[in-house]
Amino acid sequence: MSRRIVILMGGWSAERDVSLVSGAAVAAALADSGDDVRAIDVQPDPQQLLAMMTPRPDVVFNALHGRYGEDGCFQGLLNILRVPYTHSGLLASAVAMHKPTAKRLFADAGIPVAEDCIIDGAALLAGDPMPRPYVVKPLDEGSSVGIRIVRDGDRPATSENSAEFGARVMVERFIPGRELTVAVMGDRPLAVTEITTEHGFYDYDAKYADGGSRHVIPAQLAPAVYDEAMALSLTAHRTLGCRGVSRADLRYDGERLYMLEVNTQPGMTPTSLVPEQAAYAGIGFAELCRWMVDQAEYDA
Repeated sequence: MSRRIVILMGGWSAERDVSLVSGAAVAAALADSGDDVRAIDVQPDPQQLLAMMTPRPDVVFNALHGRYGEDGCFQGLLNILRVPYTHSGLLASAVAMHKPTAKRLFADAGIPVAEDCIIDGAALLAGDPMPRPYVVKPLDEGSSVGIRIVRDGDRPATSENSAEFGARVMVERFIPGRELTVAVMGDRPLAVTEITTEHGFYDYDAKYADGGSRHVIPAQLAPAVYDEAMALSLTAHRTLGCRGVSRADLRYDGERLYMLEVNTQPGMTPTSLVPEQAAYAGIGFAELCRWMVDQAEYDA
């Protein structure tokens, strides 16, 4: 039986452009599914969105990234409408997006995380809050938006550049070493990918620009480390209460793995890591999208 599937994409977060690419890729993948598929470029107008979703869809594929689409806001609206949607529910989405809360849950679950502190952006003017190198992060952004690494020799914060960090920020000890990521599909970690880049770290451009990064899959790690990365990612997925597909980002300093964050709505672009890991596991892109639609639900 044909279903009416609405793909939400675009939005108005800093990740709008990436979301549009993700949504278009999903729409193309589902075009031959036999379902009635419609993509909506979401604008900051709830009444318009509700009108565009009439008649009510059978399933929503949430291809939004960043604030509002990934942080529980749209999940709450879809719960009210009782429309099944892909990816995690309201609580898991909100908690995963708020880095300090997610890290507390990870630590309580025995997942190693880097030391951090939460300070006002203006407090950076008073001097380094911890020994360099350290990372300054917004509390609730994705795709490395707004992240800055402060190393020896970097200029300190000034009244001009401290404003870029926002009112409150997370300052986290920088973990040297290797950048790893693991996609979790349901209760199945798919693979470990190592990410290398010439950008200094895996920033927004490295994630999405052609040639911005190199993905090594499977990551060339000792078997015990590889297995631990898979296990920690599954534990993080379960700890947050995620469903559908998530992607965990980790650092490995040669001795220990550290969990950085879990992305509850990872990218579905041609250069994205989740489709790449799914393909490595023998799951094509169209099959992955259909699985996500089949697993869609709302919070009862």
